[in-house]
Amino acid sequence: MSKPAQQESDRPERDSRSAASDESTGGRARGGMFRSLRERNYRYYASGQVVSLTGTWMQRAAQDWLVLELSDGSPAALGVAVALQFLPTLLFTLYAGVIADRVDKRRLLIAVQSGMGLCGVALGLLDVGGVVELWHVYALALGLGCFSAVDAPVRQSFVVEMVGARELPNAVALNSMTFNLARIVGPAIAGVLITLIGTGPVFLVNGLSTGAVVLGLLLMDPSRLHRTSGATEESGRLLAGLRYVSRSPRLIVVLALVCCVSTFGMNFENAFAVIARNVFDRDAAGYGLLITALAVGTLSGASLAARRAGGRPRLRLVFGGAAAFGALEAAASLMPSYRSFAVALIPVGIAVMTCTTAANSTVQLSVEPEMRGRVMGLYMMLFLGGRPVGGLLSGWLAEIFNGRAPLLLGGIGVVLASLVGAVVLARSSERESGSPGLPREAG
Repeated sequence: MSKPAQQESDRPERDSRSAASDESTGGRARGGMFRSLRERNYRYYASGQVVSLTGTWMQRAAQDWLVLELSDGSPAALGVAVALQFLPTLLFTLYAGVIADRVDKRRLLIAVQSGMGLCGVALGLLDVGGVVELWHVYALALGLGCFSAVDAPVRQSFVVEMVGARELPNAVALNSMTFNLARIVGPAIAGVLITLIGTGPVFLVNGLSTGAVVLGLLLMDPSRLHRTSGATEESGRLLAGLRYVSRSPRLIVVLALVCCVSTFGMNFENAFAVIARNVFDRDAAGYGLLITALAVGTLSGASLAARRAGGRPRLRLVFGGAAAFGALEAAASLMPSYRSFAVALIPVGIAVMTCTTAANSTVQLSVEPEMRGRVMGLYMMLFLGGRPVGGLLSGWLAEIFNGRAPLLLGGIGVVLASLVGAVVLARSSERESGSPGLPREAG
């Protein structure tokens, strides 16, 4: 690896200041919205992600619908499936972050993505063969969750190796655009396919689609990656990463907010399946359209994030986006008709994407390169690990009250969490600087 590349990866703070300078002197960083795609390795990665994530969203829609069919429409059964899929995140993601700081991330992603594809193929074959049972879905959801628990922190911390610290915020936003483009296309295709030929072929398509990511990773040029120097004994320790986070009040508060947003506010798929089927009496295509409506908003939010110049996002954007997301989600839950509910999901998507992309970039640009894998492991554990609790809570609320309750109460919870987090961070800043308000970098 060349010396300039190593210097770039070793100095994220320098790069973020330089990117901020681009903003103050001329608006957008050079290259526009898609500037990260100038990196050859990132182009391969992003191309594979478009295909694979489309398949992933097809499987999510099909899995939710299959669970409801096998359980006679039980929201609780759907909550169990969601919990099993995300439970391994709580158990393994922190340790996956340690691994990410010590091994070749590209090779590890190839192995993990292959395993995820096999889970989809196995469920598809069971379903197509007409022998699938609810426990099969639960078992494969758990298996997929185990692979995903390793994939998440490794993939997140690998982005900066592809593009460098300067372009990290733009790459994070483009990743979100890719994710949400797939979120639009995937459920819509799945809804049509489920209606025409059933859920089984959808699982098979997803299993095969992971080959696109594996191919992109294989085609990369390792010499062009912005890698740090080899891991030391201390850098491979889990407790060292936790101590590192504990010394930063900003990181603690942002991570806590991310956990609340994900746990209470982002149980979209299972909540929408229940609302479509049990509240508005819609079929699988109707459920897919709700996911698509939300994705229109999240894609718009990601596009706005990609247009912003480089540099660490302001904390006001993180907390303001979270508060707006919670309020809009609660309001959407009260919409009287299917059409008005679908339209209300667009601004919900914009707000949640504004919050999550800003939080992701803030965390990654606030840490040293040798700690990034473990910090992102903690980030992804909190971001995804709350889903088992959120999924069970969502199913329980829908079972006890109605299909609207998870979104209404979850949105209110997110608003409260954002307000509490902003107050805690402002008071922490006052104690450190002796002046009121959020930290200077918060804007």
